[in-house]
Amino acid sequence: MASIDTTLILKILRPIWQDKPETASRLRGRIERILSWATVQHFRHGDNPARWCGHLDALLPAKAKVRAVKHHPALPFAELPSFMAELRNRESLSARALEFTILTASRTGEAIGATWDEIDTKAKVWTVPTKRMKAGRPHRVPLSNRVLAILETLPRDRSGFVFPGASAGKPMSNMAMLELLRGMNGDGLTVHGFRSTFSDWARERTNYPRDVIETALAHTIKDKSEAAYRRGDALEKRRRLMEEWARYCSSPVQATGKVLALHGIA
Repeated sequence: MASIDTTLILKILRPIWQDKPETASRLRGRIERILSWATVQHFRHGDNPARWCGHLDALLPAKAKVRAVKHHPALPFAELPSFMAELRNRESLSARALEFTILTASRTGEAIGATWDEIDTKAKVWTVPTKRMKAGRPHRVPLSNRVLAILETLPRDRSGFVFPGASAGKPMSNMAMLELLRGMNGDGLTVHGFRSTFSDWARERTNYPRDVIETALAHTIKDKSEAAYRRGDALEKRRRLMEEWARYCSSPVQATGKVLALHGIA
């Protein structure tokens, strides 16, 4: 620990800083925390060579300047009903998992890691534990009637996972839904992109407040003042929102073909 210096930190970070800025930035932060712990434990002394402000920020370009952030390709919400109609006609477990993920506006890891003991069908709530949440706190998801109907069709095995994988005791692979999506739509869509589809629909087609939509997406409130005043998780408001979302996803597909007038037919 005592021998780690700035030169060694740069040797680790520079090879990936340009190509994988997000990974490199997270790695730097983790190294900084480990070295801070080592200093407190008296395994080393002096400044932290992995710190960013006033140190590495003078030697490496800011993450935001390395390359523009690439957003996950998302399906326009106007096209969602037809997509969902096709998805419902597929009988695979990955199809049910993808439909569940879309209807709950959840992340892939949250959905495939779901276990039966997290789901209360009577209360119509799925509680995702802290360990699987990006924000580091449990998240309650109100379950629409369609989601409950999906759950009723699923068999239960010894693994306890709602969407078990091919390997015993393991959940579904995080690639299963993506492979299904690629087979249905080859234009580069991602499972995560459906969260953006939900967000666009909620903002443009409903009157729900921004904080209700953000909570449905399990986003962390960046405004500390706003976060301090928000005590609950607006579960009942989100329940109505998610039911409306489910109804929209199941709405009749609008015909897009041209209507031609035929003349002179006896």
